Amino acid sequence: MNPHSSIDPTWITRGLDAAIEMAEKGWREGGIPIGSSLLDAHGNVVAAGHNQRVQSGDPTAHAEVDCIRRAGRRRDWRSLTLVSTLSPCCMCSGTAILFKIPRVVIGENRTFMGAEDWMRANGAELVVVDDPRCIALMERMQREKPDLWAEDIGE
Repeated sequence: MNPHSSIDPTWITRGLDAAIEMAEKGWREGGIPIGSSLLDAHGNVVAAGHNQRVQSGDPTAHAEVDCIRRAGRRRDWRSLTLVSTLSPCCMCSGTAILFKIPRVVIGENRTFMGAEDWMRANGAELVVVDDPRCIALMERMQREKPDLWAEDIGE
């Protein structure tokens, strides 16, 4: 984790706990174990979502997109922090960039590296936590559902 981050460590824990809870919910539903949360300017969780591609049949129903949809119409995007259990893909990174979300907390990027350089190039502060719970979720999916993993990452 970046020791020079502007993000309060208690916020990171709160956001990541909410995202992991959502990832586990998705796994219990038979889906992909990726979760996301959105924190307001005070570190409060204002929305949480999980990957629902399998459950809904919607290929765009990624955790970060689900979370941002659940946040609804807002005017404070530039003060929010997006938290994801896994490094956001190009689509999810683009959504964060579109709404100018300035901070993104990433649970892990070992199993999949998303568009982190692109987010940084667009001004986002990224904090990679390397959380063992997040790593375990994705390693379990790779082991138990390799075809679903390949489908999710576009292989």
